[in-house]
Amino acid sequence: MDKKDAFKSFAKTHPELINSIKSGDTSWQKLYEIYDIYGEDDRAWNTYFNKSTNTSNSSSFSGITDIVKNIDMESVQKHINTAQKALGLVQELTGKGVSASEIKTPVTPRPINKFFED
Repeated sequence: MDKKDAFKSFAKTHPELINSIKSGDTSWQKLYEIYDIYGEDDRAWNTYFNKSTNTSNSSSFSGITDIVKNIDMESVQKHINTAQKALGLVQELTGKGVSASEIKTPVTPRPINKFFED
């Protein structure tokens, strides 16, 4: 087994490394370099293993707050406006947005046998 496959199996046995990647603290390249230089049994891994066990509860909440902070509200508002316009257009085409009082009917009914103003 080459080093790359050994690192993959090492990473699969330690989900704390995946959490460090997802949180943006490190990258796969950096972790592989540490693995390549120091191997599996070294104090270099303690920072990644201890860090994720201490912040497991707060990391989920901070992840949610980070997602909410990164939302561009102007973009969301533009998308909502576009969706509202599209729904309005569909309502116009189907006639579901028009009430009965808004429909214009002729004032006097035309005779049935009269065609094209004969």
